[in-house]
Amino acid sequence: MYHRPVLLEESLDGLSIQEGGTYIDLTYGGGGHSAGILERLGKGRLIAFDQDPEAEDQALKDKRLLFIRGNFRYAKNYLRFHGIKTIDGALADLGVSSHQFDVAERGFSFRYESEMDMRMNQDSEVKAADILKNYSEGELRDLFRRYGEVKNASRLASVICSSRQIQKLDTTTGFLEAIVECIPEKNRQKYLARVFQALRIEVNQEMESLKEMMEGVSGYMRKGSRFVVITYHSLEDRIVKNYFRSGNMDGVLKKDFYGNVESPFKPVNRNVILPGAEELEQNPRARSAKLRIAEKTD
Repeated sequence: MYHRPVLLEESLDGLSIQEGGTYIDLTYGGGGHSAGILERLGKGRLIAFDQDPEAEDQALKDKRLLFIRGNFRYAKNYLRFHGIKTIDGALADLGVSSHQFDVAERGFSFRYESEMDMRMNQDSEVKAADILKNYSEGELRDLFRRYGEVKNASRLASVICSSRQIQKLDTTTGFLEAIVECIPEKNRQKYLARVFQALRIEVNQEMESLKEMMEGVSGYMRKGSRFVVITYHSLEDRIVKNYFRSGNMDGVLKKDFYGNVESPFKPVNRNVILPGAEELEQNPRARSAKLRIAEKTD
């Protein structure tokens, strides 16, 4: 494994794996969660998804595992293609793997000199550099505000649009030099993390993919099966929370004639599960992780 799995035992316990069942790991990554599922699965079946070719290269050799290289937003289509009728549980760890952050040429981190890439799927056409080059000032402002909650999003967008008229913004170094006047002296790391997060989300269409995935996968879950999701920022956590609570992405509760909430899920954990002190000491990147678990009710 080139990525330390976050909240491993907690997510496996939450999945409540039944020997002989059919489960899906929607974010294979380094294979840590999949390996844990297989240990508990017995003679069951595991379908794992990942659009990163490096994840496919690392895939475990196990006859119970079917690895599918593809975006999890199309999970329902892949399940249909492979003749899967129902599943007994699904797990998704929505974080970028440590390996992806640490490989400079992938462009996920502002700590390294690299191309402004950020594509999870290397076959995709749009890179972060393309967004910086082609988006209007308004579009840039909106994506930094929406996906990064960047406080000076308007100023940042204006500086980018001015800078790209005289220099290319296709490398991390060039981009950081161009926006230096926007970066606060205090909390520099946090600010840049938000900026890069916003670009990564836009490049990979992460919010749209998450919504499509959750709606598609839930249609394959049998009554009593578990949906386990680990989130890393408030935007995706809000989507997961709303869907588990109400069955829709907006969190609007629908009630029957008697006032009972109508939802295909019921949350298993009332409060989010967070990494413990020991895990945080071993893996500081897990500090923003939040685990939510829900059970299918119909």
